[in-house]
This record gives sequence, C-alpha cells and structure tokens, in this order.
Amino acid sequence: MKRAKITIVGAGNVGATAAHWAAAQELGDIVLVDIPQVGDMPKGKALDLYESAPVSGSDCKITGTNGYEETADSDVVVITAGVPRKPGMSRDDLLNINTGIVRGVAEQAAKYSPNSVFIVVSNPLDAMVYVAWKTSGLPTNRVVGQAGILDTARFRTFIAMELNVSVEDVTAILMGGHGDTMVPLPRYASVGGIPVTQLIPKERLDQIVQRARDGGAEIVNLLKTGSAYYAPGAAVVQMVEAVIRDKKRVLPCAAFCDREYGVGGYFVGVPVILGTGGVEKVIEVELDTQERASFEKSVAAVKDLVKALKL
Repeated sequence: MKRAKITIVGAGNVGATAAHWAAAQELGDIVLVDIPQVGDMPKGKALDLYESAPVSGSDCKITGTNGYEETADSDVVVITAGVPRKPGMSRDDLLNINTGIVRGVAEQAAKYSPNSVFIVVSNPLDAMVYVAWKTSGLPTNRVVGQAGILDTARFRTFIAMELNVSVEDVTAILMGGHGDTMVPLPRYASVGGIPVTQLIPKERLDQIVQRARDGGAEIVNLLKTGSAYYAPGAAVVQMVEAVIRDKKRVLPCAAFCDREYGVGGYFVGVPVILGTGGVEKVIEVELDTQERASFEKSVAAVKDLVKALKL
C-alpha cells in the first residue's frame, strides 16, 4: 500500500508541532517546508523528528526543505506559514502580510500537488482559506480551514475543568468565523450525552463561552512572545487523519458555504463530514433566533475581511 504523503508549510511552532503529532500517529511521510531566509531550520527540525523515530516507534520518513519540489504528489498540504499574532495584535492586523505569504504558498503547493487537500491554519483564518482557494485553483471541497476544532477543544476543556470530568466525555460545536465573533452553541454541547445546559448555570456557561472566544488571546498574553501551538497542532492533525484515513469525521471546520446557511460563497466555520474528498458535506443544524443572529454577525465579519483582501 502506498504510504500517504503530508506537506506542512511553515516550520515554526505550529508546523513543527503538527509534524510531531502526525509522525506519532504514523499518518504518512512528512515534508516540512519553510522559506530560504530561515536557512536549514526546516531540515534541522525534520532531522530531529526523524531521529526520534527509533524511540517513538514511528516509521515515517520526515524531510525538511526550502523548496516545493520535494512536496510533489502530497495527499494533504497543511499551510501554517505566516506571521504569528503578538500581544496587542488582532487577527485582522495580520491580513495584508499573511495574504501575500499564503498566496505564494498556495500557488506553489498546488503546482506540485494538484490533487491534494489543503488545510489552512494561517490567520486571519477565514480570509486565508479564501486566499488559498482563489490562488490555488483547487475546488472548494479540497480547501478547508482549521479553526473550529481548536475552538471547540478549548470550549470542551473549560467545560471539563468546570465540572471536573474527563474531556473525552464532553462534545461541542462552534460556528462562524475564527476569532472574537465565533459562535459557541451551548445548546448542542453535552457531557456524556447530558446537555451541558442542565449541568452548568446559564450565567456561568456564558462566562465559559466568552473564555472560549478569548482562548487564543489568553494564550498570547500568557506566553508574551508568541501564540498557541500545541492545541492548534493537534487540531490540524485530527483533520489530516480524517482525510488520510477517510474517517468521515463530523468536525467543525472553515468550509465553503454558498446556499448552506445562506452564506453566499465564503469560508466559515460549520460542521462538516471530512474524508478523503476533503469536505464531503456541510451539515446544516437548526439555529434559534439568537444563534442565527450571532452566526450572521460572524459571517458579516468574515465578509468584511474578504472584501479587504488585495488579491
């Protein structure tokens, strides 16, 4: 059986951590790419990871490079490249800088792997997925953004902390754009099948929802010199696994919605079925009046970002 091939563009904290998670799960051979200006850094990280294989028992080939030739025929391309968020900087501040970076990455990656599925992590997420789609020429189902899995992971963590239960028994979904306007849906969250609204008072649940919205900024403020990477890396790899192993996972992802939810042709966070074909279906859930209003507000923020793009 042909071994899967995964390219990760951006060998910084998120990219290298994603490579680590992917290797640990033996999802396939990995190519770690970064720009020539960083020198041999991606080669060094790749070699370091490869040398851990005899200890971890992960039989994956890991390569580092400054070019795209070695990425040819990848099954999945993960785009983490871009300037990370710093204290006092919003995701929107990153728009112009990261648009140029993601455009170049998408063009090169699609040239060498035209049949791959792109998973975009770069911020501002919803706009960068749009950039990757527009510049790669790939169909919408094969371009998807990682945001909702990270956001729900934070939401689930905070619920588990509040109730002193296993995170494994907490399920939740979020919708909308990645960032301050994300839309956690407490009504659809549960613990061991029990609606979380029956376990946590509304006032306290609202505080947990807000903490989930501020999850990225909380990490940035604690780290001082960078942004989160362990949880984002793990979230990316859950998506990679769903594609590589055709898991048909139901996951919240930034997917292209046209008629779905009446979005009108943008990438926003919604529940999807994720498999070898990429986004195989967008799942439309029932939203009440307040949820619908919050979702539409979030979509409007995404549209504003996309309109500000200079493509």
